[in-house]
Amino acid sequence: MEKRVSTPLTEETIRDLRAGDKVLLTGYLYTARDAAHKRMVEALRRGEELPINVKGQVIYYVGPTPPKPGQVIGSAGPTTSIRMDKYVEDLLVLGLKGMIGKGYRSPQVKELLKKYGAVYFAAVGGVAVLLSKCIKSSEVVAYEDLGTEAIRRLYVEDFPVIVANDVYGGDVFEEGRRRFARVD
Repeated sequence: MEKRVSTPLTEETIRDLRAGDKVLLTGYLYTARDAAHKRMVEALRRGEELPINVKGQVIYYVGPTPPKPGQVIGSAGPTTSIRMDKYVEDLLVLGLKGMIGKGYRSPQVKELLKKYGAVYFAAVGGVAVLLSKCIKSSEVVAYEDLGTEAIRRLYVEDFPVIVANDVYGGDVFEEGRRRFARVD
């Protein structure tokens, strides 16, 4: 069974999610990859405001391709999340509540999710065209000079993700490894 979740994320919603839950997200997401994360954290460390308010929000680690005529967005599959790990705490401190990407997170990030009350969702890689069909609108809101890595505000409907890491320390990747480990 899938859980339907709306953004922005609330504390109550986050506490109801467990690693392995299938979720259909509806609402606004922000996109940001390596270059945008680096720029945001550098701005914060200079004492500047971010170009977006991340409180309660979800950041999707994606650099979508340009749309073809008649499309809202091009291919929009997740990128590897661990590359953003060094930037996560700076954003969680400001109230970021969710991240979407592919692959596992570092032990440090899993602890930060518990500390700050946030969740990491995994999106399936390799189905970027299918994921893009759940994106109903897209607008560049910051760092336009970064091209595909600019920060976009997306409106999504029934965007399919899996809770990979929850606020309780649950980790779908570790659980999967344990479940399928061979015993000699």
